[in-house]
Order: sequence, then C-alpha cells, then structure tokens
Amino acid sequence: MNTQSKFPKNYSCEFFPPKTEQGAVKLRTTLSELAELKPAYFSVTFGAGGSTQEGTFDTVKEIQEKGYSAAPHLSCIGGTRNNIRELLDNYINIGVKRIVALRGDMPSGMREMGDFRYANELVEFIRAETGDHFHIEVAAYPEVHPQAPNAQKDLENFTRKVKAGANAAITQYFFNTDAYFRFIDDCENRGIDIPIVPGIMPITNYSQLARFSDMCGAEIPRWIRKRLEAFGDDKASIVAFGEEVVTELCRKLLENGAPGLHFYTMNQTGPTRTLWNNLALSA
Repeated sequence: MNTQSKFPKNYSCEFFPPKTEQGAVKLRTTLSELAELKPAYFSVTFGAGGSTQEGTFDTVKEIQEKGYSAAPHLSCIGGTRNNIRELLDNYINIGVKRIVALRGDMPSGMREMGDFRYANELVEFIRAETGDHFHIEVAAYPEVHPQAPNAQKDLENFTRKVKAGANAAITQYFFNTDAYFRFIDDCENRGIDIPIVPGIMPITNYSQLARFSDMCGAEIPRWIRKRLEAFGDDKASIVAFGEEVVTELCRKLLENGAPGLHFYTMNQTGPTRTLWNNLALSA
C-alpha cells in the first residue's frame, strides 16, 4: 500500500469552455447533472494566447455563482506577469480557491512563450502574489510527458513544481495502473508528499480517443486498441466495453490507495455519471 492512501479521497470533474451558445446551454445542463454527485470541484481548461481565456473566466464565474467550487486552469504560454496577476485578482474577487497551474501547449503560429517558460515558474509567481490563498494543482505524467527527453528528466520537472508550492497533482489520463503506481513509487523515493490524483478519460469514441492519445502521449494498450478497432462503428459496443475497462481501472486505483479520481468529462454527463455510480463514489 503506497502512502497516497493516507490522503482523503477527492473526486472532481473537468470541463472545457464552450465556444457557442448551444455549447453553453449544454454545459449548463451537464454542470447541473454532475453537481448532483457532489464532486469536490469542477476544473475549467484554459487556451493559450487568448483563445479561450475569456471563456474560461466566464465559465468559472458561472460555476461559482451557482454555489459550486471551480478551479480554473492557468497556462504559462503567452502569459505575462501583469495579465496573470490580473487574472488571479479577478479569481480572488469571485471566490475561487483552487488553481490548476500548467505550462500549456504552444499554439501553432505562436512563437513567444511569455514571461513564464515552465509551470514551476508559474506556481512560484502565484505563491509570491497570493500566498496560500489558492490550493494549487499541477500536472503529472505517469507515462512521461511527450516532450520530456526521458522519465528521469520528467520526474525532475515534476519535483520542481512541487517544491515551488504545489498542493496536489492531477495526472494525464492513462489505462495502465502499473504506470501510475510506478510513478508514485518514484515520487515517494524523492520525498514528494502530496496527493497525486489519477486523471480518468471515459472511453466512448475510439477515433477521438486515439487522436487525443497520440497528441498527449497517453498509451492505449494494444489489447484495448484491438478490441475497439474490432467494434468498427458499433458505438453501443464501444461504450459498453469502455465502461467495463475504465470502471475496472478506477476500482484498481482506488483499492490500491489512489487519493481520488479526476474525470475528463468532455462536457458530457453520461459517461462520468455511469462510472461514478458503478464505483459507488461518495463525496
């Protein structure tokens, strides 16, 4: 049993800012339905270079106004000290207590990083500006960040974020529990003592999952890929198989001490609610 089991279980859900009014209406429905599960918070993703910054703030504000806890993502890419400072002040003013601090991915066509090159620098800045006001989450990569030269360097980068003041971490999604628990062992050997919550991606669409996984470096085990490929366009079979696989993944993680789960909802209610109910999770 790893030391992660000493932390309270924490369950959360992630949204992306809607780009259309139709998307906004759908997200309000999803928020209302998933709020019935009483997750600890709802995180909201953030586009670099201005692509969804306003959408992130508006979505976070709406979640907060409905009486739920929102955790906006903040990205280094394209961010200056002044605009990050302004965002932090705005979030404090609407009652936000959590931040997810990330390096982010450079959008095509953008050449300038901004004032922060790495997430640890952003974490340090948030701490310097706001003290302990925010509970800061950072990203972790059990299967190694796709741009890291090797696992050792990736672990060193993660350690810097923790030392900069991170309270907890959320992992990239994965389907191999061994990768997660090996990563936890490596962190414990370095004296890292924060909750590292597994990110969970429901399986509902194989082509979309394969595309996401290729971009972010998350491995889809061969046996899962082959089963999904065999279903072709049989969406019902893909959803049923995905539910079975991901439910078992979550169960193994929790039984072996994972300190909660973070669901990548893709702004949909059904898949996350099904997993939540299958696992009989309680807030």
